[in-house]
Amino acid sequence: MQGFDAKFQDFPDYIIGITKEIWEDRGIATLHHYYSDDIVVRSPGSVVIGNQNVIGATMATLAEFPDRELLGEDVIWSGTPEEGMLSSHRILTTATHDGDGVYGKASGTKLAYRVMADCHAINNQINDEWLIRDQGAIVRQMGWDPKDYAAALIEREGGRDACVKPLTPANDQPGPYKGTGNENPWGQRYADILCRIMGADIATVKRDYDRAVQTEYPGGFTGHSFGAVENFWMGLRAAFPNAEFKIEHQIGREDAMMPPRSAIRWSLHGKHEGWGAFGEPTGAEVFVLGISHADFGAVTGDQPKVRREYTLFDETSVWKQILLHSGQS
Repeated sequence: MQGFDAKFQDFPDYIIGITKEIWEDRGIATLHHYYSDDIVVRSPGSVVIGNQNVIGATMATLAEFPDRELLGEDVIWSGTPEEGMLSSHRILTTATHDGDGVYGKASGTKLAYRVMADCHAINNQINDEWLIRDQGAIVRQMGWDPKDYAAALIEREGGRDACVKPLTPANDQPGPYKGTGNENPWGQRYADILCRIMGADIATVKRDYDRAVQTEYPGGFTGHSFGAVENFWMGLRAAFPNAEFKIEHQIGREDAMMPPRSAIRWSLHGKHEGWGAFGEPTGAEVFVLGISHADFGAVTGDQPKVRREYTLFDETSVWKQILLHSGQS
């Protein structure tokens, strides 16, 4: 771990360790140390530039959810300490809505939802980030429909012209990380699977997923077996049938005491032209940023297949783009 604090035994320990230090141990000031001054943090809902803005957003979140815990489920990574490393970090968050904030007046609602973040780190500091919270799961647990929440958010932010605009290629900002991952075969295998599904080869699900696959999808939905996989990916693709699906970053890893696994950051960019997960077609131009993790394995003597799949994108940001286009807000 050349260039990193000696208290961290490896890169996953660094990622999980600083996450706990910042959020649960209230070491918010350590962001001055762990994040670069000009960091670019992209989430589906916005693009935030600069560490000071990250600190402000962190304090606002903790004021609204003061007991927030971030349970590190996995860190799938590539690179070297000398050249920089990219982590795809998956956490399960628990929190209680005990403060007023972006989700309204304090309600006391207890939440559980996932977050995935791709972070580039070098010399003990993160300088580039892609962050996806399961907003669909959050708002559903608080009694909102994601579409209705997006409409209310547009109004709270000042209407169609003044509101914060979701992430698109037009408002994205370049950061220092230019890598695309590694060449590990598990990453390539999972990328190929997703590309086939997005190319309408749905038969690949029964070829490449274990019959007992467990899936964790946006909205906090847990599924099992082939039907859950097919319904999720077809529902997304059907809504944007001509959109460009692009693998932005792929990592494969084989680590001791862990199954072979992969992390893929992907995008879907095009028009809302079909009936699918987002209702009646509107023709809205939509950009979907997604991150997917997969664990591979074989219970029998069969070839290893996907046994766990975790995918996140922000449903509320997709709805916000649709509503801004259609004027339904």
